[in-house]
Amino acid sequence: MANRFGANSVIEWHDRKRILGMPISFTVYDLVSSEDWTKICIKTGLLFTREEEINLYRIHDISMTSSLGQKIFGVGTICLYSNDESTPNIRLINVKNPTKVRNMIATKIEEEKAKRGFRVGEFNY
Repeated sequence: MANRFGANSVIEWHDRKRILGMPISFTVYDLVSSEDWTKICIKTGLLFTREEEINLYRIHDISMTSSLGQKIFGVGTICLYSNDESTPNIRLINVKNPTKVRNMIATKIEEEKAKRGFRVGEFNY
């Protein structure tokens, strides 16, 4: 299925930054895979748009936070820490089902690292 990421890519997860639990912002999060890569893509803005993406194998740590207000609306913030120079930290703010999303991303990261032959001991953080 063709999408904005290419003909052979698959969007495995899609969400928006939520305001009061509703997806009414102009920040879009995608987890996209193809044969060669898996990336997290963040697109922000309406008139002036900014797109960031990071390959999952570059991510070395994940954390999740959820304030009382976020818990009320069923959202949370996922922080991704990477060794990428341009985007060392990425925050997926107010995503729905943050625990499920964090676990899915963590699994995909391990799959990507295994596919590329990386081991945890090979990184100097």
